[in-house]
Amino acid sequence: MNYDTVIGLEVHCELKTQTKCFCGCRNNFGDQPNSNTCPVCLGLPGALPVLNKTAVEYAIKAGLAFGCTINNETVFERKNYFYPDLSKAYQISQLEKPLCVNGIVEINVNGKTKQIRLNRIHLEEDAGKLIHDGIGGTVVDYNRGGVPLIEIVTEPDISSADEAVAFLEALKSTIAYTGISDVKMEEGSLRCDVNLSVKPAGSDQLGTRTEMKNLNSFKAVYRAINYEQKRQIEEIEDGHKIVQETLRWDDSIGESRSMRSKEDSQDYRYFPDPDLLPVYISPQQVLDLKNSLPKLPNVLKAEYMEMGLSNYDASLLTETKQISDYFTEVLTQINQPKLVANFIINETLRKLKEDGENKISANDLSKLLVLVDKKEISTTAGKQVFEAMWNTGESAESLVEKLGLKQMNNDDELKTMVESAITANPQSVADYKGGKTSAIGFLVGQVMKASKGKANPQKVNEMLKELLG
Repeated sequence: MNYDTVIGLEVHCELKTQTKCFCGCRNNFGDQPNSNTCPVCLGLPGALPVLNKTAVEYAIKAGLAFGCTINNETVFERKNYFYPDLSKAYQISQLEKPLCVNGIVEINVNGKTKQIRLNRIHLEEDAGKLIHDGIGGTVVDYNRGGVPLIEIVTEPDISSADEAVAFLEALKSTIAYTGISDVKMEEGSLRCDVNLSVKPAGSDQLGTRTEMKNLNSFKAVYRAINYEQKRQIEEIEDGHKIVQETLRWDDSIGESRSMRSKEDSQDYRYFPDPDLLPVYISPQQVLDLKNSLPKLPNVLKAEYMEMGLSNYDASLLTETKQISDYFTEVLTQINQPKLVANFIINETLRKLKEDGENKISANDLSKLLVLVDKKEISTTAGKQVFEAMWNTGESAESLVEKLGLKQMNNDDELKTMVESAITANPQSVADYKGGKTSAIGFLVGQVMKASKGKANPQKVNEMLKELLG
């Protein structure tokens, strides 16, 4: 029997605010354990929360980036449960009136575009972090407790691990552009829960779903989905029923393990937080936040393709805001989109993977590309100069002189070299005149060799054709 896989994601994204969601403690990853805590985020008796305005604005920005409707009235509830990493035994979250509802994330998988619907984006506080010391003990760091995060909940529109990863990549890129989060999965500021079920192909009846918690890499999400999909199908075909449960994914062994039976919303006993008033957001505030957003990757990608770039190149240039800003800045100084794109994609991105930081400013790169565009140096020489600029910090102009790479454009000098190549290679000349047009490439190569790569190959080609008739 064939099966359809039905997947919904719950993505938790920590917001890059100075302080926590309901108190004045620092929101900073990597600080000394339990140094950023106070009676409010620890939930001590009598402590009262105060809502972080910036956290609300950041959550609204996320909603606007994905085309959500922003609720003009929103409330906070207490979600009651007891875990060791949540000292007050409840979490301030949102259920009935979240900040953002609906919305769309567009993905492209295997050349096909698909829209993944968002159910909601709501604001809540994070829990602390359990640390297993490897010798049977567990300690807790409450620094993360109270850090503002948004939970982005999709509709069950995802059908495969490839689609899930494409969704997360699009989500991460867009959020990074807005500046509301650093989306560093390795630091836990972007985590994902996967809700998955399988059903007979074409059936309208959904299967029983399981939830895999806190996946913190694209690779883990991909592996976990494929594993759970296979496990559920095998269970069904062996005559067993799928149990609704919460699973923990162990990426080191590539398997999931049961944590507990899966709760429904009523199990959390939500009720309005008595210490927090409803929040009202005016249409003008929403408009101001919308106008403060930068151009997002989908908009920039469309603009780059209108410049003549391919879908692939435009996608690479919009993967991060740093690269798209860099590309745009270089373009302001040399309006040659394809030349600029080729150098950034093939040279800058390659070096960034090696070194991690960009060592050539947009201004310096534009000066190098002007030399290439004006044919003062060849593209090959340009790449050589780029490498030297990256390693030494010297300017393009000085390196061209120092390395002797200035292209030879003097017609008289070139003509002499071309005539010498024709005289020295009668067979290639005969081949060309006999209809073998590729023979001219050998002659061009001979001139380039004689000039030590400094001849302008385009001019050499034109001269050869003219002299050979």
